[in-house]
Amino acid sequence: MLIFKKTFFLLSVLLVISSNAQTEETIVWKPNLVLNWANFKGKTSKNNRAAAVTASGITYKYTTYFNREKGNKFTYEVIALFYPNKSWYRPSISTNVTLAHEQLHFDIAEIYARKMRNRLSKIKPSKNTRKEVKEIYSAINKELNAYQDLYDAETNYSRNLEKQLLWQTKVKKQLKLK
Repeated sequence: MLIFKKTFFLLSVLLVISSNAQTEETIVWKPNLVLNWANFKGKTSKNNRAAAVTASGITYKYTTYFNREKGNKFTYEVIALFYPNKSWYRPSISTNVTLAHEQLHFDIAEIYARKMRNRLSKIKPSKNTRKEVKEIYSAINKELNAYQDLYDAETNYSRNLEKQLLWQTKVKKQLKLK
């Protein structure tokens, strides 16, 4: 009986790609986890006039098992992460509304982690599994980036309070949080 095991790991971070991400401080998204300004440990960017920046993204790993007798198996894990040392804020212009806006960027990453889990759940292990996973991941990241951009545009980076509140309700419903 031959068992072949393939494990692949790929990490991508919205706004930041780090070669030593495995040792970098991260916060895993959890229901009802609320970020606070102490989580934003990065240095402010002199080239960016934003009040705050959230570095978040999706990490995944998967394993395929090929076994003639027991059948093939595909397992995976997808998580949304926040990167404190790449996230920053300017205390002089940041408010509770700004923090709520940044929280939603992290929450949106979780929405797309769920979408990726859903798409991966439909994969049947084969010699093309690696390619399929990469294509799904690429598509999810494009969708995630577009959704993050739409969120910033519609809320004017949290300055449009009415739209910000609408997005908070929308994201909460998508995550089905109380």
